[in-house]
Amino acid sequence: MSTFILAFVFFLAMVLAMAVGYMVQRKTISGSCGGLGALGIEKACDCPEPCDRKKQRQDKEAARERKLAEWKENQIL
Repeated sequence: MSTFILAFVFFLAMVLAMAVGYMVQRKTISGSCGGLGALGIEKACDCPEPCDRKKQRQDKEAARERKLAEWKENQIL
């Protein structure tokens, strides 16, 4: 039981140290390599066409943009 308590206190201290570090530096945790963007790769897959879910998201976003443009156009102010 003492091992469990010791491990719990250790992890709690690490989380507390990371929280204090974040509050002091205001930097987010980041990897060392910079991810795919550092390699010049825009997306993870090299598919010539996006998947259905992404197409739906893009269509939804385009419809939203059209609505916002229409709203701005018809705005009284």
